[in-house]
Formats: sequence, C-alpha cells, structure tokens
Amino acid sequence: MTFERLILERGDDAVATLTIHRPDALNALDAATMGELERAVDEVAADDGVRVLIVTGAGEKAFVSGADIAEISRLTPTTGARLSSRGQRVFRRLETMGKPSIAAINGYALGGGLELAMACSLRIAADSAKLGLPEVTLGIIPGYAGTQRLPRIVGRGVATEMILTGRALSADEALRVGLVNQVVPREELLEAARRLATRLLRNGPLAQRAALEAIDAAFDVDFDAGCRLESSLFGLLCDTADMHEGVGAFLEKRRARFEGK
Repeated sequence: MTFERLILERGDDAVATLTIHRPDALNALDAATMGELERAVDEVAADDGVRVLIVTGAGEKAFVSGADIAEISRLTPTTGARLSSRGQRVFRRLETMGKPSIAAINGYALGGGLELAMACSLRIAADSAKLGLPEVTLGIIPGYAGTQRLPRIVGRGVATEMILTGRALSADEALRVGLVNQVVPREELLEAARRLATRLLRNGPLAQRAALEAIDAAFDVDFDAGCRLESSLFGLLCDTADMHEGVGAFLEKRRARFEGK
C-alpha cells in the first residue's frame, strides 16, 4: 500500500516505523492524512511480520502539530461530531491492535498530535518537544479522546489544568507527570525508540497482546472484573508454546525464542 502523506517502513527485525510526512504543514492531521493513517494502522495490525510499531513525525519541528485548522473552521455540528468520531476510531484502532507501539515525539505534539501519541503504548520525547492540548484557545475541546486518555495517564488534576488552560508542557515536565516514559536528546530519539522496540521484541508476543488487553480493561471495568479477565488471559497463555518456551528457557538459563504460538 502506498501513501502520499505517510511513510511506512518495515525493518528486518519485525519493527515498523510510521512517519507522518507533512513537514511543510508541521505534520498536521487533515482529513486525507487521517484516512491514510487509518489504512496504515490496519495494515500494520494485519501484518504478522510486524511486532512493534514506532510512530514519529517528519522534519525537525513537529511530531504532529494538531488538526488542520482550516478544515476545523468549516465544521458544522454534524460534520464536527463526525470528524471527532472518526479520529477516535482511528486512534482506538492503534491503541487496541494487540501490538506495542512507541511514539517518538520529535517536536510539537499538540492537540491531535498529543492524542495520537497518547494512543500509543509508550512515549519517548526529544528534549526539545512540547506537548499539550490547546483546543480551548480555539473555542473547542479535544476531540480525538484527549479528554479521556489524558486523565487516565497523568491524573485528573494535571489533565484538567492542561485542558482548561491549553498550556503545553516541556519534555521534562511531561516526564515528571508521567505523560512520557523517557526524554532523550533530539539526535538520539529514533535510536532510543529502536532500543526500546528491541527490548519489546525479546518477550512473548502473545503475552504482550494479553497484557495490553488487560491493561486497557483496567480503565473500563471494576477491579474484580479486571481480575477475572486477568485470570482468564493467564490461563489461556498457559496452553501456548510460547509459555512453555519461556519457562523452559528460564530453567535452562538461556534466552527464550518466542514464535507467537
């Protein structure tokens, strides 16, 4: 599948890199870009040769600067709700595709850009990055589930301040509140993301898929229901070749060779 506004590259190590490629527009997510993003995520989810996805932005300035403001200016109540629902669906697909994803935040991650990063499993930011949800400064609110994911990641108090003021955080502030997992120098960003991806590749893919499902459920069900799901997934994994390989490798003091079976 070819794209005009994205670059999807597959490495030889089961790691794919998806780059939002609109540097002249600071990688803003217009409707066409969102359509390509939806197709790219579906492609990665269906590709058994990809186990980890890195998401980043083209250029030196922006990961994704937000939505396309010119498009937003033309929205009606009906088209606005439709745009929001579509973005929520695309990002939810990324979040629940069953494979770890890493946002390599190389610059501005504002509005829809931060919402995209928050839909990824993990986030690494360049030391020069800025992260925020400035929608209230335009008279609107985050529309791609930013009001839902940000409180779940950083807590209600910090999220409320960020959303109501529209203030962007520095990379170090984002690390302090738990919005990102690592901060690295700009020139080391992709290398750090690939190192993290390599660490993820060492572990069982079926176990990672189950872990992501259980973690996701923790925000949607009560504690007891979450524990029941955890027990069910744990039991299912006990009948996999990966489980026997992992346990056998530990007992034999060697590195496990998981096959996703």
